Amino acid sequence: MKMNMKKGEPYRKGKASKAPSVKIIPLGGLEQIGMNITAIEYEDTIVVIDCGLAFPEEDMLGIDLVIPDVSYLKENIEKVKGLVVTHGHEDHIGAIPYVEKEMNMPIYATKLTMGLIENKLKEHNLMNNVKRKVVKHGQTINLGCFRVEFIRSNHSIADSSGLAIYTPAGILVHTGDFKVDFTPVFGETIDLQRYAELGKKGVLALMADSTNVERPGFTPSEKKVGRTFDILFSENKNSRLIIATFASNVDRVQQIINSADKYGRKVIIEGRSMVNVINTASELGFIQIPDNTLIDIEQMKNYPDEQIVLITTGSQGENMAALSRIAANIHSKVSIKPGDTVILSSSPIPGNEKAINKIINELEMKGAKVIFQDTHVSGHACQEELKLIYALTKPQYAIPVHGEYRHLKRHAQLAMEMGVEKDHVQILSNGMILELSADSSKITGHVTSQGVLVDGLGVGDVGNIVLRDRQHLSQNGLIIVVVALEKNSNLLVAGPDIVSRGFVYVRESENLMDECHDVVEDALNDCLERNITDWGKLKTSIKDELGDFLWKRTKRNPMILPIITEV
Repeated sequence: MKMNMKKGEPYRKGKASKAPSVKIIPLGGLEQIGMNITAIEYEDTIVVIDCGLAFPEEDMLGIDLVIPDVSYLKENIEKVKGLVVTHGHEDHIGAIPYVEKEMNMPIYATKLTMGLIENKLKEHNLMNNVKRKVVKHGQTINLGCFRVEFIRSNHSIADSSGLAIYTPAGILVHTGDFKVDFTPVFGETIDLQRYAELGKKGVLALMADSTNVERPGFTPSEKKVGRTFDILFSENKNSRLIIATFASNVDRVQQIINSADKYGRKVIIEGRSMVNVINTASELGFIQIPDNTLIDIEQMKNYPDEQIVLITTGSQGENMAALSRIAANIHSKVSIKPGDTVILSSSPIPGNEKAINKIINELEMKGAKVIFQDTHVSGHACQEELKLIYALTKPQYAIPVHGEYRHLKRHAQLAMEMGVEKDHVQILSNGMILELSADSSKITGHVTSQGVLVDGLGVGDVGNIVLRDRQHLSQNGLIIVVVALEKNSNLLVAGPDIVSRGFVYVRESENLMDECHDVVEDALNDCLERNITDWGKLKTSIKDELGDFLWKRTKRNPMILPIITEV
């Protein structure tokens, strides 16, 4: 690859000239876990870092996914030179097919990350449309007036990268999601030497992972879990083992397979996302599966329980994941039986505790033994690892990323403890435009950054109003009022008929329904006597009168939907 070493070199300020400034625009990933996407802009160049999705909040009824709003990028599409991706987790790659349908950006990523992205592009029939380039760690690519270098990193998925972005304003370092693992399961340890070299060159700003900033010390090595698995396999020799973990945690699956091979067990992979990831990782050489270890779920009946280990999705209690279906007895191939040992090899994502507890209870009721202590290590850096990155890079500015507000705030304190000046630490919100130069940093504007809701095949067609209606329906139910008026005279010729859904059980509330009928009839007659024939006003009157009556009688506020027909 031809490299232009001059292009994007750090700017050396002259006496008379003003230092150039680069814009950093987070479009997602701040004050939340998930939906990571950041735009870096200088004059006619925009480079996008990651393009992830978020899973819906509890009040987002019926929503499947939340993806970033890329309106700003679409408005400046001629400036967008490419998408660089740090690693293959859903919160960093999940929105790529949705965004690529609208923008068609070239994608640059390492081998495994690109393999997982291509799985998504195939599902959306985009493989022939999108330009893709696989990049190796240590390689540099030219994108407009930027140079982007991929730096080897450690995380809970192999082939993860940090980024050094050489801009005319200076070097920006983005750690991606990372930890410092001196004994990784696959590949080499994080390239701390390169971070130190960048620190010597001079780093304008460090954008570092905030997820575990509240935890002191170091994150344990992934190999620690491997030793735990060996102990658990040894202690549960007579049980069938069912182990649930994140589909994308390839290193975790590798260690389960290592223990299974050591203890003479056959391995079954269950769960669509898990199968897809493991197939891709295996094809690309990121997971080593000994011959005759992996079997199909259909072959499970041919082996005794003590020779089986089932690796599955659903460690977070997701409704339709394999473990949830197994626990609820609705899985077509697997059912829990007394003596099974179930291991949850993940930590609960905030908000999922209730669903996880429900699954644990269901499993225990069916006679399974459930183990969830010491079976997981995080993929994110704790305080001492973050301090190490700060000590090596010595950034002029600190921009905490990837975390809720409390994480960003604690990260800001850590940056100041490491010598970054207080007014050089920037806690941003999604949509803010930060202009950064060697001389100054300031917020110069905002862009649209609300998440776009995906419901089935609909992208963005469910907004706040529709969500509010769904919440209203879920909490208070629906009453439909059907009325027929004569075409010319507007006399009431049929109805009002009252239909209730989710409000009261009609057969046990006949008196209330009769009273509703009378209230609507009175409201209509009152309007017609005053020569009010506009349907909009008639509907408003019905809603107001019936709503007031029902609130007084029941202290409930159902959605009221009047339907007027003309005969």
